[in-house]
Amino acid sequence: MSNILPIYLYGAEVLKEQAREADLTDREHLSTLVEEMKETLKAADGCGLAAPQVGVSERVLIVDGTVVADVYDYLKDFKRTMINPVLLEESSEQCTYSEGCLSVPGIYAEVRRPAKIKVEYYNEDLEKVTEEFDKFACRMIQHEMEHLDGHLFVEKVAPIRRKMITKKLQNIAKGRITARYRTRQ
Repeated sequence: MSNILPIYLYGAEVLKEQAREADLTDREHLSTLVEEMKETLKAADGCGLAAPQVGVSERVLIVDGTVVADVYDYLKDFKRTMINPVLLEESSEQCTYSEGCLSVPGIYAEVRRPAKIKVEYYNEDLEKVTEEFDKFACRMIQHEMEHLDGHLFVEKVAPIRRKMITKKLQNIAKGRITARYRTRQ
């Protein structure tokens, strides 16, 4: 049975930790975690979620481009589950997009990232996959992979923008925020 989990907000310790490798031998745990993450992501109407965002410090992430397919039509069938993803390559070419995050509700900011990446990961069937990504798919995956290393997109924004959002970040960390999904400090 699926379960919608609370999403941990900016300031939570689990979001600052380097996540541990997921145990590939514990198929039942991984299957349950992935299903709960999918239900949680769908309920929150987001396009990506990393396990630390639901309080589990493991290297698991999911991305779902279908929720942004009205803007990026090439993502209409794009969904990935990545277990123990490893960044193999990133392009020197950079691109900038506006980003938001379920753990930082109500804040959006422009972030520069590599335009293309190559990632090795295990899929839901625990098959090893190596895949290249570009455009917004690349963006979603990089954003979620940063969660696995204890980083949030707001750490990458320009200093002036960071200064402008400091008060909002402090309010989120103190629980002074409303979101349309279940949250946890």
